[in-house]
Amino acid sequence: MIEDDPGITALVAYQLTRAGYRVATAAGGPGGLDALHRNIPDLLVLDRMLPGISGDEILRTIRRDPATRALPVLVLTARRQEPDRIEGLELGADDYLTKPFSPRELVLRVEAILRRAGTEGVISGTDDRILRGGPITLNQRAMQLSVDGEPIGVTPTELRILRVLMLRRGQTQSRRELLREAWEGSEQEFRIRSRTVDMHVRRLRNKLGPAREWIETVRGFGYRFRQSVP
Repeated sequence: MIEDDPGITALVAYQLTRAGYRVATAAGGPGGLDALHRNIPDLLVLDRMLPGISGDEILRTIRRDPATRALPVLVLTARRQEPDRIEGLELGADDYLTKPFSPRELVLRVEAILRRAGTEGVISGTDDRILRGGPITLNQRAMQLSVDGEPIGVTPTELRILRVLMLRRGQTQSRRELLREAWEGSEQEFRIRSRTVDMHVRRLRNKLGPAREWIETVRGFGYRFRQSVP
C-alpha cells in the first residue's frame, strides 16, 4: 500500500491483515515505487495524492513497465467526483474507492480484484483451453494475452472482460452481464456503473491495436467478440 496518511494506512493494514492478507506500506511516491520494484505484490492499494510523486504518475509508471503492467491496482482517494473516478480508471486502475470508506467494502473489493487476477474460471471447466480469434490468442491457464504472437500487457479486469467475450463469441454481452461475470458480483454490491465497463473496454481496445476491430460495440446494448472481421 502507498498512502501518506498514517491513520488511513493503519486502518487499511489492520482490516486487510485481519482478513488474512500480508500488508506492506509506504508513505510516499518515491519510496513506494522503490519498494514496489523490489518486491512486486499481488495487489496495490494506491492513494492518488502523494508527496514526491503523485499516485497518478505511479499508476502510469506501473502500466508502462512490463514487470508491473498487469499488477492489480485499487485506487483509494478523497477525490470523489465522477470525473476524478473516470480519470483514475482511464489511468489504469482496476477499481476505485473513495474516502471515507467502509472497511468491509474495502476487503470485498480487494477480494474481488484478486479473484479476477487469479486463474479461477468464469465458466467452470474451461481453464485448459486456448481461446483464439483472428490474431488474438488468450491462454486461460496462464491468463496471458498475445496479438500475432506478441505478448500484450493488460490488467486483470481487461483480461477477464476479453475472456468473457471470447468464451461467448458471436453473442452480444450487455454491460450488466459483463459486470456480473467479469467483476464476479452485482453492480449494486460494488457500485460499479456501466460507464466503468466502457472505460475498461476502451483501454483494452487501445492495447489490442489493429486487432481492436474484433471487439464490436452493439449500440445501446453492449459488446461482442466477432466471428470474423469484415
